[in-house]
Amino acid sequence: MAIVAICTVVLLFLTLGTGLWIGLSLVTTGAVLMEVFRSIPTAKLLSQQIFNVVSTPELVALPLFILMGEILFHTRLAENLFSGLRVWINRLPGQLLHVNVLACTVFAAVSGSSAATTATVGRITLDELDKRGYDGNVSVGSLAGAGTLGFLIPPSLIMIVYGVIAEESVLKLFAAGILPGLMIAGLFMLYIAGVSLVRPKVTPKSDEKFTLSQKLKGVREFGPVTSLIVFVLGSMYGGFATPTEGAAFGVLGAIIIGVCQRTLTISNFGKAILSATRTSSMVFLILVGAVFFSVSLGFLGLPKFIAVQIAGLELSAFQLIVALVLFYALLGTFLDGISSLLMTLPITLPLVLQAGYDKIWFGVFIIVTIEMAQITPPLGFNLFILKDMTKRTIGQIAMSALPFFLILCLACLLLAAFPSIATFLPSIITTDVK
Repeated sequence: MAIVAICTVVLLFLTLGTGLWIGLSLVTTGAVLMEVFRSIPTAKLLSQQIFNVVSTPELVALPLFILMGEILFHTRLAENLFSGLRVWINRLPGQLLHVNVLACTVFAAVSGSSAATTATVGRITLDELDKRGYDGNVSVGSLAGAGTLGFLIPPSLIMIVYGVIAEESVLKLFAAGILPGLMIAGLFMLYIAGVSLVRPKVTPKSDEKFTLSQKLKGVREFGPVTSLIVFVLGSMYGGFATPTEGAAFGVLGAIIIGVCQRTLTISNFGKAILSATRTSSMVFLILVGAVFFSVSLGFLGLPKFIAVQIAGLELSAFQLIVALVLFYALLGTFLDGISSLLMTLPITLPLVLQAGYDKIWFGVFIIVTIEMAQITPPLGFNLFILKDMTKRTIGQIAMSALPFFLILCLACLLLAAFPSIATFLPSIITTDVK
């Protein structure tokens, strides 16, 4: 089994290092291992797994939620969020720096993607904050950190994938991400407020005040998207719609908002469909490869072997959690979130269940660790997005994001110490909707 483990790692690094697509790398590694170490018809097994994955009913929600986010992305969502939120938070310590966190939190609920959240919000807020004289390090760092919320705030694409693989209710996973997501956003805002009080030069002096009519106009600007989020999630948690039906309502609502605001054109709609098709195809290819890779490891007995070896170390539950945080933070520096999740889940999930945690809690925990990896050098995805948007180096952006990385570490520890943060809302869901 030690030889199998070494061969697995070597094959993965070789295939990924050649630039082969991640999904195909996983299929190639699994197929080679099966051919060498087991006499099982690989082609038949692969075709069966592909059919099982693409025919899973819960996965229909995935491309629909992606399309909903793309439609809103190609309209004036980011501009409306900035102009609508700034009139309400201008008097808070930190002033408009909070827009990064709040806008990312709202956009995460319609995007489900960390990269899309960071890029969309950053296109508007970074230039505006720079023009107004805000500290560049805090503005860039807060955007890098808050952009990761796209993975956690429901409806999250990565949660749908985790739910299918772990055979857990997607609806309960969505509910599990709400309180942790709001907690992390709140911690980010507390840090921004604290920094602005300790270092007043972080924010410019502003005596700007807004009238009630201006604040009501701000509500009209971000209200439609917020209402869409509440409607989509409310329909699912109220038992009126499955996640797939909720996603369909979301697409319809996004189209209506775009048409009513006169920001959705035939051209934009075509771009949204094309972009959603590309993203969905990428996710499904990774998913198929990861499922086949997982099945291959199962036939080889590698997950059980590794679990026995780790169990022999007699780690406490807390030590195991710390080890997993470090492991996923490292792994995520060179792999995207979905790939990191699917490649390791067959091994890490049994370990966590054995330690006394449940699947729903682990789904939230692993997503937070993947969020950490998004802002970890040298290959954190959010760092590269911000590098393209600013004139800063990866190292400079990483240093700006360091306080927010540490806040995510704190969130992991809080989740480990108080699992009910993630499990409370799912525990009160009584609907049978999956």
